[in-house]
Amino acid sequence: EVDFWIIPIIQGFVQTEELVVNYSESSDDDKSSPETPPQESTCVDDVHPTFLVALISRRSRHRAGMRYKRRGVDKNGNVANYVETEQLIHVHNHTLSFIQTRGSVPVFWSQVGYRYNPRPRLDKSENETVSCFRAHFEEQLRNYKKQVIINLVDQTGREKIIGDAYLKQVLLYNNANLTYVSFDFHEHW
Repeated sequence: EVDFWIIPIIQGFVQTEELVVNYSESSDDDKSSPETPPQESTCVDDVHPTFLVALISRRSRHRAGMRYKRRGVDKNGNVANYVETEQLIHVHNHTLSFIQTRGSVPVFWSQVGYRYNPRPRLDKSENETVSCFRAHFEEQLRNYKKQVIINLVDQTGREKIIGDAYLKQVLLYNNANLTYVSFDFHEHW
């Protein structure tokens, strides 16, 4: 009886734009030349197709919080600051979708203090983390079937402890539907 008073909302972002792409092969000089023969008229949609592009980001209500205050995973497998971003493209009556998720590294860790870039620390042992890590990725695989994990933590600096714990959990989980990739921005900066 209270459904009338409930408004469905998301914490996130939504934007939709119409995009017209001109990918003709002739150069601008050819188009303006008086010697250029007139072209056959074609459907405008074939020459300049219209794309509808949408971006939708949905932030989870579980473990939302400020950076440096909310990190890691909880006992239910929810990771801090988890966001699902969907990119949609609609063209010629076809809709394509690509979904990307991001969130905190799913191990028990934290950063204490307010100074810039506080040193991370592990809060629970490897064995205490296994079931929560498993719960997180079982939910991910139930929703998305396969996942490519991209670990973006610093592999040599103060974040190394978190990256090593993450890789260890992936190896213990040993699921063929997960692909693990480590990419260190600091190495390519």
